[in-house]
Amino acid sequence: MQTAFDESERRTWAGQADAYAASFAKLCAYPVPRLLDAAEVREGARVLDVGTGTGSIAAAACERGARVAAVDAEPGMVACAAQAAPEADVRLAALPRLPFADHEFDAVVGNFVLNHVGRPRAALRELRRVTRPGGRIAVTIWAVPAAAGQALLGRAVQAAGASRPAHLPALAPEEDFPRTEQGMAALLGDAGLSDVVCDTLVWDHRTTLEEWWSGPAAGVATIGQIVTSQNPLVIAEIKDHFESLCADFTGPGGVLVLPHAALMAHGQA
Repeated sequence: MQTAFDESERRTWAGQADAYAASFAKLCAYPVPRLLDAAEVREGARVLDVGTGTGSIAAAACERGARVAAVDAEPGMVACAAQAAPEADVRLAALPRLPFADHEFDAVVGNFVLNHVGRPRAALRELRRVTRPGGRIAVTIWAVPAAAGQALLGRAVQAAGASRPAHLPALAPEEDFPRTEQGMAALLGDAGLSDVVCDTLVWDHRTTLEEWWSGPAAGVATIGQIVTSQNPLVIAEIKDHFESLCADFTGPGGVLVLPHAALMAHGQA
């Protein structure tokens, strides 16, 4: 069953694969090696990458010699992932229903996919369903409160007085959970996983002002939908505030150094 949040996410990401690849994809690829290690992905393992996006995990898992399947809910992302990981079985599919049999995989990995589903608990139960007993599941989400670099664009929106439009519903309160190590660990435990561990990953993402603005300017992700739903004068004001706020994060050569933090949780099916 698709919720209003799920339907909004489908609209938000429709046709955005190229713009995402040019802006936020490198940021989201940072946890990939850690996720694959946590899921014990090795040569010959049957691995599912859920919410593959541009295919960074699928490609890295193939490089380890795993037998990889990958899914995404956006056709453009499926096309990108199929190009990035031609050895993988890449399909169009969305949580909480996956086109795989029970216990089909040794490891299932979801990099930031739980940020984009309307029923995260049901999504995790589905990941457990397709994982063999004793197999590993590893997932990431963004931590809350957001790290300084992650909050930069939101601060610019707030400074311009722009608000979230009505066509972008928030996650239903009964489906939400604390975006903390404890909250994330409890979510996996409630889905029936054992030996759950949740760690905070902290890193500095290096980009440029132009690259970082290109994502929201194209409407990528929720922040991009908020920006592009404003009138041109407000968009210009958001950009002015963004450029001013970037001064605190700008290093030599104009490189933006943006601190980010994510939660990585993993457990055994």
